[in-house]
Order: sequence, then C-alpha cells, then structure tokens
Amino acid sequence: MTIRVHNTLTGKKEEFIPLEGKKVRMYVCGITAYDLSHLGHARAAVVFDVIYRYFKFKGYDITYVRNFTDIDDKIINRANELGISTVDLSEKYIAEYHDDMDALGLLRPDFEPKATENIDNMIAIIERLFENGYAYRAGEDVLYSVKKFDGYGKLSGKNVDDLRSGARVCVDDKKEDPLDFVLWKGKKEGEPFWESPWGEGRPGWHIECSAMSGAILGETIDIHGGGRDLVFPHHENEIAQSEAANKKPFVKYWLHNGFVNIDQEKMSKSLGNFFTIRDIRKKYHPEVVRLFLLTNHYRSPIDFTEKNLRDAEEALRRLYDAMERLIEAVNLEGKTGSDSGARDELINAGADFTEGFTDAMDDDFNTAMALGKLFDFVHAVNRFLDRTGDLSADDIEALKESRKRIEETSSVFGILLKDPKLYFDEIKELKLSETEIDPEEIERLIAERTEARANKNFQAADRIRDDLAAKGVILEDSPAGTTWKLK
Repeated sequence: MTIRVHNTLTGKKEEFIPLEGKKVRMYVCGITAYDLSHLGHARAAVVFDVIYRYFKFKGYDITYVRNFTDIDDKIINRANELGISTVDLSEKYIAEYHDDMDALGLLRPDFEPKATENIDNMIAIIERLFENGYAYRAGEDVLYSVKKFDGYGKLSGKNVDDLRSGARVCVDDKKEDPLDFVLWKGKKEGEPFWESPWGEGRPGWHIECSAMSGAILGETIDIHGGGRDLVFPHHENEIAQSEAANKKPFVKYWLHNGFVNIDQEKMSKSLGNFFTIRDIRKKYHPEVVRLFLLTNHYRSPIDFTEKNLRDAEEALRRLYDAMERLIEAVNLEGKTGSDSGARDELINAGADFTEGFTDAMDDDFNTAMALGKLFDFVHAVNRFLDRTGDLSADDIEALKESRKRIEETSSVFGILLKDPKLYFDEIKELKLSETEIDPEEIERLIAERTEARANKNFQAADRIRDDLAAKGVILEDSPAGTTWKLK
C-alpha cells in the first residue's frame, strides 16, 4: 500500500507521489524565538518528527527543513522590554527549544535555517515580485498586491470578496487593498535593519518561509507542514508570494496538525490554561508526552487533561513492562521441548502487527490506529510469555523477531527507546520529586520485609507491602530480589 495524505490544498486524501523518485522535500514552520515553547509547539514538532521518521522507515530519501523566526515584532518588543539585543533573545530561546525537543526525543531536521541568515534570499524574491507586477512601494514599506494573484484563498477556502468586506478599516491608507500584506518593513527607531533596494529595513514575516524553503529545497516542494492556525493568512500568503515570484506551483501537499485543547478549551494565556513544555517535563516523562500526543490522529484536536496524561503514562508502563519481560526472555538459554502451536500463533501475530502498523501509517499517518496494533501485539507477546514451561531455542528465536518488530515500529513513534530499567528509574526519580517519599526508608522497609518473609512472618511482610502500596510504592518480587516502582 502506498502512503496517502490528506492535502489541505484539495481537501482530499491523495496518494503521495514525490516530485522526484523516492526523494521527499519537506518544510515545516518552526517557532518565533521569543519565549519558552508550549504544548502546541510540542504537538506540531512531534507530529512532523513522526512523519519524518516514517518516510525514513519506508525507505524514502527525505530532506526535512524546519525554520526559526529570529526577527519579528514580538522578538523586538520582548528584547526591548528586557534591555537585550534581538540576537541574544532569539539565541536564548532557540537553545531552550532545542533542550525541550531533544528531551522529547525529536530527531533534528536536516536543516534549521534562521530568518536573519536568509535576508538576501528574501530580497531576491521581492525583486522578482516587483518585476512580475505583484509588489509595490507604500512609503518606506513594500507590500504585496493580493488582488493581482488569482489563486488567493485556494488553500484556506476563503472567498477574497468576503475577506475584503470583513476586513477592518486600516488606519494606514498606504495599502491599495485591505488584504495586502507587508513584504518589507521600513526602518524604525530602535529596531534591527538591513540594507535593501528600498532602503534600510527588515522583512515581513510571511516572506521568510518562502525564502528559506526555496533556498534549501527549491521552488517547488513535496510537503509543507505546520499547525492549523497557520493556514490563513501565513500559508495562504506564502503561496501567493512564492507562486507569483517563481511562476510555478509552490507546494504539492499541505499537511496541518490540529489544535491542543486544555480540558476541552483552547489553550490560551488569557484563559490561564497555558502550559509550557518545561512545565510539563517537571511532572511527566517526555516519552509519556509523546505517546499522549500520538493517541489522536494528527489532524484532529487533542485534549490535554491530567487523566489523559495519566492514561498515557499507564499505557507506556505496560509497554515497558512487556519489553522488560521480552528482553529477559531472549537472553535465556533455550531448553528442549516447545509448544509449536503457541509459537506459530506468536509468529502470525507478529506478521499481522507489521502489516496493520504499515496500513495505519500509510493511511495519512494514523498513529492512533497504529498504536492500537502495537498494544495488540504486545498483548500477544505477554500471552506467549505467560505460558508455563521452558522456552525452546525456536521459542527464543520467535521472541527475538518479536522484539525486533516492536523496536523497529516503536522507533517511528519515538517511544520505547530506553532500556526498561533506565526508564523505570527515570519515572521513579520524577515521581519522587513530587512526593515526600524517602527512598532510603523504602529500602529499609524492603529489607525488613525480606527478613520477615525469611522468618515466615508473612503477616508482617504483607503489612509492609500494603503500607507501601498505600503510599504509591509497588513492590515486585523476583528470584533476584525485591525491586520497587511508584504507581
């Protein structure tokens, strides 16, 4: 089955056919670097990280570009408030973004251009827009003439006349049309500026992505992605200026991820329900956040609640528990005798899982369905391991193949990347930071319980187990001793 994607431009699900062989050129809008990144940024980043990983999984030669806007009104205003340069401000928050995204396990894109590194490319596009009759001077600024581009509104489905009639009356009467947008802003006191044919100034926001995409990937690309909030006007304006300048299609497939809601309300600073990734990392393991963000289809909204995060945490625990059992099993020495029927059932479940996973991901990257297939297969592995009796060499080979299937597919999701024992240690440390539980006291009680069991004082041993369970400490006994986890 070939990959099919929902193209915002056509409003339909289409077969994905790259412009050139197996090469894929993908550009995704990054952050404006003036503050810590929030959960909405995390969703877009994780969605397109998984898409990037899946193209690699399928053998495509993909080039992934995600930009940084490092010059913008918000950056200038924030830098002035703090009394620092725009460069210092943007570099700080680019570093913070990388820290958050690295923690979430994102692969770095192949290119991460900055707007200020591409001023010459922006100027070149604006010059072509002048040559082609789409740009005009408006005082110290340069504007784009929307009415001259016939295709305006084709991405968002908005009617130009309706937009025009609903537009605010602009105090700046230099615009020929209310919908016209800025390509180049004339220099203002206290703002960074660059030389241009139209005087000193800086680029408008929309022109930045057209320039960075074109400079690295070419004038026509396979995929352009971003959050749904960017469809209009940002991506609509990108199309208008890119196609007017280059006289060819800009993007073949447009992909947009849905919003993040907080308890069924849109995330907003004004509503007081705004969460930064840094806030969330203090409470939840990054792989838990990743799993949560992938439990809904990327185009659908997703609701951030404590319950949904706890559910994702519990689901990931089950996966790591299974992986821990699987790793221990494949390291055993095979014995004689086996249940070939159960082994065949496991092998068939593995083949069904791989097929179901790829079918789901080929269908517009349906991570929710693909994760369901993963949990089904992990259940099958657990069922096989629950059998009584020794494992044969053939059983262990079947388990090794099962482990390989899980690791290959979970790497597309960006989960199960750690050794299970390390993951549980990290969870333990995270949970301990939220509680007043003393690890040394837990170890003392475990030793006391071990002594009680050795003395056949099972009532005392059970009381210790129950007391710890009431505090959220779960004991696990094995031939190697007793270990503990936090619920």
